[in-house]
Amino acid sequence: MSFTRIRKMPTVEEVRDMMSMPPELQKVKEKRDRELKDIFEGKDDRFIVIVGPCSADREDPVCEYITRLAEVNEKVKDRLFIVPRIYTAKPRTTGEGYKGIFHQPDPEKQPNMFEGIIALRQMHIRAIRESGLTAADEMLYPANLPYVDDILSYIAIGARSVENQQHRLTSSGIDVPVGMKNPTSGDLSVMFNSIKAAQASHEFSYSGYEVSTSGNPYAHAILRGSTNKHGNNQQNYHYEDLVLAADMYAKGTYQNPAIIVDANHANSKKMYKEQPRIVSEVLHSRNCNIILKNVVKGVMIESYLEEGNQPICHNYIYGKSITDACLGWDDTEKLLYKMAEEV
Repeated sequence: MSFTRIRKMPTVEEVRDMMSMPPELQKVKEKRDRELKDIFEGKDDRFIVIVGPCSADREDPVCEYITRLAEVNEKVKDRLFIVPRIYTAKPRTTGEGYKGIFHQPDPEKQPNMFEGIIALRQMHIRAIRESGLTAADEMLYPANLPYVDDILSYIAIGARSVENQQHRLTSSGIDVPVGMKNPTSGDLSVMFNSIKAAQASHEFSYSGYEVSTSGNPYAHAILRGSTNKHGNNQQNYHYEDLVLAADMYAKGTYQNPAIIVDANHANSKKMYKEQPRIVSEVLHSRNCNIILKNVVKGVMIESYLEEGNQPICHNYIYGKSITDACLGWDDTEKLLYKMAEEV
């Protein structure tokens, strides 16, 4: 019933000195950030696809996956804006299981967060260098944001974090789009309250300082399905769900109304092979309604080199998820080309 100090964590400055973002890659990020903001502002009609592993568990397969994404991106970049998922910290409902590379840079070894911070920055920077694509990550711990805010183009707030005040206030100072997921309960008003809070300016304590923020005009909704009181998954990607969310935007005062649909999690009822069908339905709904065409800006897809998932073990299958089951590469590639034709 106490805290035991294991090791002192490095400062943000120390981490950035050890693993800095090269100037030429900073320019890549600046260009990508501006293009993504243009999509949210309605100046660019490309469809956003946030796609990649459930958790970025090992550097080599993650970077190989993103290099493959970059090859597809060259063929679809006039229709799609691809943002790789490099999720380095994983929320665990019961506290058990792999918590991401931030905690365990080697899933088969003991946690080491000092090494984890270096490992995740190295992976992100390598991915940008090899692919030209800047990534998305989840802000599980707001206090850790300064370690990565110079390398991310998109940040998600998870279903278990979206009601947390520190997540909302921190999001108001972030300079890239932040997606607020609906909570696991499914109450969309919680998500919209979070969006409103993130779009407003605030004063609060952060990273050892009293700070003020200007508000994030790119905070937006992510529909990921929910779980009812019986533990059953309930989907919220259907036409009527999208219309409801669009109506809730219209009844409030929000900047840059936008919806991203998470095709996995409760929406797929954790059946990862349902994701292509769900994406297809979302695109159909979007093409049937001009309001949805303007508001539904993209989708999230969980995908890796190999389909399915596996336990953490010594006979590890390269490029296969050790957390949630993912779509395999072949199906992902087909889906991306199909999406480019249908948007």
